[in-house]
Amino acid sequence: MFPFTPKHLSQARLYIREASKLVAYRKDISPGDVIAEVEGEIDALKKLVGAKGASAPVEAQMQRLDEVCRKLHPPLRDGGWKENVEVFLVAISIALGVRTYFVQPFTIPTGSMQPTLNGIRNEATQAPPPNPLLRVVHWAVLGRSYFNLEATRTETIQSIQERHRFGIRLGPFTYTEVLTDAGSYSLSVPEVAVRNDPRATPGRRLVPGDIIARGYTDSGDHVLVDKFSYHFISPQAGHVFVFNTARIPTRENLYNPGGPSQFYIKRIGGVGGDSLRIEPPKLFRNGEAAKEAPFLRVMAGTLRNPVDGGYKGYSNGPQGSTFQYLGNPNDVQVVPENCYFALGDNSYHSSDSRDWGPVPQSNVVGRGWMVYWPFSRHWGSVR
Repeated sequence: MFPFTPKHLSQARLYIREASKLVAYRKDISPGDVIAEVEGEIDALKKLVGAKGASAPVEAQMQRLDEVCRKLHPPLRDGGWKENVEVFLVAISIALGVRTYFVQPFTIPTGSMQPTLNGIRNEATQAPPPNPLLRVVHWAVLGRSYFNLEATRTETIQSIQERHRFGIRLGPFTYTEVLTDAGSYSLSVPEVAVRNDPRATPGRRLVPGDIIARGYTDSGDHVLVDKFSYHFISPQAGHVFVFNTARIPTRENLYNPGGPSQFYIKRIGGVGGDSLRIEPPKLFRNGEAAKEAPFLRVMAGTLRNPVDGGYKGYSNGPQGSTFQYLGNPNDVQVVPENCYFALGDNSYHSSDSRDWGPVPQSNVVGRGWMVYWPFSRHWGSVR
């Protein structure tokens, strides 16, 4: 304001200005005696500033003004936890906004996209689980959890059943119960993980120390799905995409018509207007073998010695059966407009559009963007 004004007077003028604003803001909702008290202290400070008072009395008056101004805006009752709740709600709102419009996490549940993306995998082992520290590292890096169940008495396995605590069908509340003629055991793993071990067979006679089930479960790839870019570009053949199964006659919808929609992740084999044909191991689109890199990678699995591991090419159906669409090498399927033909990279073990038809554009959620966990060889961009 004035280059040679003493610092304490400059601060006092600032106090006067801000206190006056506060009075104007709170005048209609604060008690009249409090307003009068604040205005009195403002006038007292103005007089000291006008008289260019010394530093000590001016600063003392600023302190008094600050104290009475607090009466205009008293601290909120339980303000601390209320502020924390507000911060939490804002964070949740931002997270939900990002999840709704930009990026959403998904877990790969099945092996229909292997080896491009891993679903949940269960392996039986002979060796016991590693030490606890290594188990923690394996879980953090690989998403791998171990299980080991040994018999404690002489008994016979009767049955293996999946149970749900409190009736909730979610991972932490799901466990497997192994019933014997002498009691029961429980494991915090899905039923399929236990049944995958040939040692966990009903009718097997056990003695103390026998292994009932031992192995590990890999959580499957966790993928971030880009929900934003498809607002500006159209899905293309070769993209890995996620869609919901509402009104699509998938096996789950046929067996449980009133059940919730599922989320699937597949690769787009063709878009609206494309004509498709499968002559194992090749996928033909519009009369020519697919040329995009992802399709070449899948088709090369049976053409040469696969160095990428696990690709077997495209098929007309699981071994011993055929699909409704593209069920033999002569079948041609024209993809309807505003639809996409979904194919799993693990063609011989994938329920996809060959089984239940094209995916409507309205069902598309977004494009598979990147694997964010576990930190295995799939970590990074989905290709």
